[in-house]
Amino acid sequence: MPVLVKVRENKNMRSTAFGKFFGRVVSTETMNYAELCKHMSEHNSIYGEDVCLGVAKKLQNCMLEQLLEGKKVQFGDLGTFYLSVKSKGADTEEDFNLGLNIKGLYLRFSPNRQDINDLSSKTLKKRASFMNAKDLVITKTKKSGASAEAPAQGN
Repeated sequence: MPVLVKVRENKNMRSTAFGKFFGRVVSTETMNYAELCKHMSEHNSIYGEDVCLGVAKKLQNCMLEQLLEGKKVQFGDLGTFYLSVKSKGADTEEDFNLGLNIKGLYLRFSPNRQDINDLSSKTLKKRASFMNAKDLVITKTKKSGASAEAPAQGN
């Protein structure tokens, strides 16, 4: 399925781009850990869904532990996870209080930009196909009342 993009108007009157239209990615669903592990196990793996889930949970816990110890974590050819802070400025170094001036701690990700696993914006755009979200036709089944989405014809 292509990357779905919804076109939206910038309604922020303080923005220099007020009134202009921009694309935003639309996610069709969120795949949870168990679903991802089940999907992984279906890729001709000798490991079952339960093993994949156990490994993934352990990986998550260990990554968080290492990040909170001040380390960056390189995740194979995908890229590197690291932490950053948002802080309020202080007039002097002595006035900076870690408890008061730090306003947030954020998990960041820097994609790999080498070889076939290049995850830079430019390369991802080349690899992706796009579809305007408004081109999806929502059809209702009469028996169950459930809705199903299908791409509109003539894209």
